Parts: sequence; structure tokens; C-alpha cells
Amino acid sequence: MAAHPLDNAVWHSLTAADRTLVEQTKHAARYLPEVSPFGGIPDEPSPDAWRGLAELVGPDGATVLFRRRVEVPPAWTVVHRIHGVQMVAPRVDGVGEVDGVDGVGIDSEAGIEVLGTADVPEMLELVRATQPGPFGKRTVELGDYLGIRESGRLVAMAGERLRPEGYTEISAVCTDDRHRGRGLATRLVRILVQRIQARGEQAFLHAAADNEPAIRLYTSLGFEVRCLADAVIVRPTPG
Repeated sequence: MAAHPLDNAVWHSLTAADRTLVEQTKHAARYLPEVSPFGGIPDEPSPDAWRGLAELVGPDGATVLFRRRVEVPPAWTVVHRIHGVQMVAPRVDGVGEVDGVDGVGIDSEAGIEVLGTADVPEMLELVRATQPGPFGKRTVELGDYLGIRESGRLVAMAGERLRPEGYTEISAVCTDDRHRGRGLATRLVRILVQRIQARGEQAFLHAAADNEPAIRLYTSLGFEVRCLADAVIVRPTPG
């Protein structure tokens, strides 16, 4: 029985990604470091897959494996492990109620806009302040990112990251501390889900297993926990 692509979402996203965003060997792949720290190996990794990943990472490097099950061989060292949950959106409350321009939920009058490379310095600043997860100088190239500005300042954002065939992950959901409690991130997530579903895909996301407020929020929107998914920082064992 074939594994579900979301059980190993990074690998299945890497194999479908724009080639300018990744580097790979025959049996392993990773995003360029300025795009994402994630690396990937097949559902049933062979020794060649681990050797290929080590070749990409280098003897002094590291990568993050993010999948349902992570079993690391002796030739690798686990630096850190973050327990998480993967959630999917068979339905999201209020998605059909989101009005927008051209049917994609973008309302410039409400301060919502599509973010691009010119916005990266502000996006990085917001990420540093809120810590939603890994976000690099070229992460914005993985998909659509939306932001909300007030008085010209970026105060909330959310976007798309992993994209295995038929699915799109919502990521980098964050709001400046001074603007929390107003539903800004909720609105952005709903718009993203609307756009994802309009493409005939299903939205999913990840949250730290101990981040109860985030899990409650996503559950209230209609997301459901699908499985546990650990993010594991690994590096080749010296020698």
C-alpha cells in the first residue's frame, strides 16, 4: 500500500518543486538554505538516500526532516526534535463568506495585499518578532504570501510553503503582538484556504504539539488533526 504524500510532505513537495529552489541527488533532496532548512528522503529510505542527503548537507552541515515518522540511522545525529501535529482542512468555516477581488479574497481596501520579494525585509522582521517557524530570504518564492498593513506597517502575514501534488501547506501564520486578538491571522488563513480550494487542492498545516492556542484556533476554523509530525534537526555523525 502506497504511503500518503502528507506522511512525507517535504519529500513529495521537493520532488514537485521549482528546480531553482532545490538541490538533489538521485535519492535525496533539500531546499536551498536561503529557501528553507528542510531536507527530504523517500518514504522508505535506502542507505543510498541517507548517503545522498549527507552529500547535500556536507560534513559540517545540518538539515531538518519533517515527516510522520523519523528514524535516524547511526551515521546521523539528532540535534533537536520538535513534536508537532499535522492538520488538514476538509472544511474551513467562513471560507465562502470571504469577499475579494477577482474571486481570490484580496481586499486592498482592508489593507490585505500579496507580498513579494520587495517585502522580504519586513517579513523577516515580523518573523523575528513572532517566531512562527523557519523563514528565510527566499521562502516567499515557495507560494503565495499575504499580509495586512496598518499605517503602512506589516502587522500580520500567512502564506504557502510545502506543495505536494494535490495539497498546499499554510505556513508563517503570525501577527504582531500589539495587533493580536483582532482576527487578522484568521482572516488570512481563510483567504488562503479559499485560494487553495479554488485550485482544486486541499489545505494543510503544522503546529507544535504543545501550542494549544494555535491548535484551538485552527480547530475552530474546521481543520482536523491528521497525524503527529516531528521536525527533527539532524547532522551527519563525525567520523
